[in-house]
Amino acid sequence: MKLKESMRSEFAIGLFKKTKWYCVLAFLLWGAAQFVEQIPAKYLPNINKVVILIAIFQLFSWGNYSIEYWIDKKSNHGMDPARATTMKALGFLGKLGLWVVLVLLALDNMGVNVTTLVAGLGVGGVAVALAVQNILGDLFASLTIVLDRPFVLGDFVVIGDFKGTIEHIGLKTTRIRSVSGEQLVFSNSDLLQSRIRNFKRMRERRVEFTVGVVYQTSLEKLKKLPLILQQAVESEKGGLVRFDRSFFKAYGPSSVDFECTYWVLDPDYDQFAKIHQEINYKIFEIFEKENIQFAYPTQTLFIEKNPPLS
Repeated sequence: MKLKESMRSEFAIGLFKKTKWYCVLAFLLWGAAQFVEQIPAKYLPNINKVVILIAIFQLFSWGNYSIEYWIDKKSNHGMDPARATTMKALGFLGKLGLWVVLVLLALDNMGVNVTTLVAGLGVGGVAVALAVQNILGDLFASLTIVLDRPFVLGDFVVIGDFKGTIEHIGLKTTRIRSVSGEQLVFSNSDLLQSRIRNFKRMRERRVEFTVGVVYQTSLEKLKKLPLILQQAVESEKGGLVRFDRSFFKAYGPSSVDFECTYWVLDPDYDQFAKIHQEINYKIFEIFEKENIQFAYPTQTLFIEKNPPLS
């Protein structure tokens, strides 16, 4: 309750600070003019128009502050980047809508036929839309990104051959800081047409690797290999690994191949790299103990000696 009262007081103080002194002065003079009989009646409509224009400008100042205050209180850039991205877009649309409404009110106050103007702008808007359809496509793509949120600020994504962290989502382009340091700029419409892999949303990491041994390995040891690989995976002590399966995969060109699959329960890449390294060490240790040889590309050349020609 006290927090709400504090926010209301803060908002009221902010509105007071945004009140222009000349606006207050104009309203005081306008109120006084209503009681002064010496002012000719023909000047009163013009005075009213000027005061209304000043009032519209003051409303724009109050409305702009209200939108910014609401966005600042609703968004939290440090804890929820998705909300920060959405609030930013909603704030822009709110300011744009406020600006359009107040401009139309100002034009109507000045005697401009707003209905005819809006109709004319509608016809002209179609022509402009055709001329700038690429820009409008990127704009609507930006709104799609904000509302659907396939990614938000801070997400690590892979797009084709490019990968990096989302740094900025704009009205026309999205900027990504690549792992090698440079900034990548994508148009929003092209980005939505791409296949995006969002690694920030990963909960678990699936790891699949193949181990090849030489063909000279005995059948007894070959049958033990799936269990050996399982023991190597389950030797991880941190409780961050879930073994899936291991099996005899195929006869390779120069090796007998076994495939092993497991899950790392932490999506962090550094954590995965450390765990997989320890598993590789363990496999090497067991192979050395069991006298099992890793395969490497080899070729055997058979030479047949033909009998001499008589």
